[in-house]
Amino acid sequence: MKRSLDVILAGVAGLLLAVPILLLIVAVRLTSRGPALYWSDRVGRNNCLFKMPKFRSMRVDTPAVATHLLENPEQWLTPIGSFLRKSSLDEVPQLWCILRGDMSFVGPRPALFNQQDLISLRTSKGIHVLVPGLTGWAQINGRDELPIPLKVALDEEYLKRRSLGLDLKIIALTIVKVLKRESVTH
Repeated sequence: MKRSLDVILAGVAGLLLAVPILLLIVAVRLTSRGPALYWSDRVGRNNCLFKMPKFRSMRVDTPAVATHLLENPEQWLTPIGSFLRKSSLDEVPQLWCILRGDMSFVGPRPALFNQQDLISLRTSKGIHVLVPGLTGWAQINGRDELPIPLKVALDEEYLKRRSLGLDLKIIALTIVKVLKRESVTH
């Protein structure tokens, strides 16, 4: 049932957001050199890699590491990068990954391919069996501000408590956090 709901919601969202998506593509292309989308290698279910798109908020020469590992990350942002990140609009292209089945609306956020500490800890807790999500329990409980052990503890809690009701609660709380721009850095 979760997969069917993901496909229906992603399809409807894609149709409703078609015009804003086109406008964002144009805005990214007009304000910085390079493609509108950035495709990063992410860790999916059972630690299989997949390509995850985001609207490009960083310059094309930015090192491929988690933002919090960059020295002075603001220097790498495009002119509209901060807006894209704070509004979470950079995440909209991930609807494609939900339609493909690489992601779900709710699950642990997919790790970057080189975040071995996060990947190892999630694997040791059995979290790797989950389909990663556009949002998740850890996202609404701290997002970018969480240290990895706490993020994994929240992911493990989701693994144990997951249900349609919890997913709907996470989606609703995500909408509130995005509108309030809470717990977003850079």
